[in-house]
Amino acid sequence: MNILLAEDEKDLSRALVAVLQHNGYEVTPVYDGEAAVSAAKEHVYDCMIFDIMMPKMDGITALGIIRDTGDTTPVIMLTAKAEMDDKVTGLDAGADDYLTKPFVMVELLARIRSLTRRRGDYNPKKLKYGSVTLDVSGLELVSENSIRLAGMEASLMEFFMMNPGKSFSTDEIYSHVWKDEEAGPEIVWIYVSYLRNKLKAIAADIVINGEKDGEFMLTMEE
Repeated sequence: MNILLAEDEKDLSRALVAVLQHNGYEVTPVYDGEAAVSAAKEHVYDCMIFDIMMPKMDGITALGIIRDTGDTTPVIMLTAKAEMDDKVTGLDAGADDYLTKPFVMVELLARIRSLTRRRGDYNPKKLKYGSVTLDVSGLELVSENSIRLAGMEASLMEFFMMNPGKSFSTDEIYSHVWKDEEAGPEIVWIYVSYLRNKLKAIAADIVINGEKDGEFMLTMEE
């Protein structure tokens, strides 16, 4: 499970990374809001932890930018302040939970488990990007016309539409979409090819860019 940690206090960041890694999480530490936005645009995380007061860009502004891209990753905000205004502003920006420094590590770990478990139950019925709507439960892709999808086609398209504009390696896609199946990463290219044909069939204005065994990205057609 991957976590993005945006905390500018280096000693605290190192301590948090050590505890999170000890508990089995993979952690990407960054130290300002701009770096947090860049990391969130490029990679998929299961949870993000943002300090509010950071250099270059504060955590609330960074979160607002990330949410505007359609990213629904659970976010826990950290702050040294206890004022209600900070909490309300953070929640309005799209935060899912809040911890005031100093906090107990077991509480942070419990919040992470709760949020990621809740996200695992999250299954949007419909996703939209460009002219295309994906009916997740109905396994249907719609633009100027509609077409049915097989189960794994829908899962792969859901992954792309929840992360538009992000580039992923073949191995990253395989691990996120196929999870514990034993088909092998080469299956990714096969299903990308299926989806490309179906996007053309419905006259979509979005495309999946990339080559076999390389990186892929869902983006608007130029």
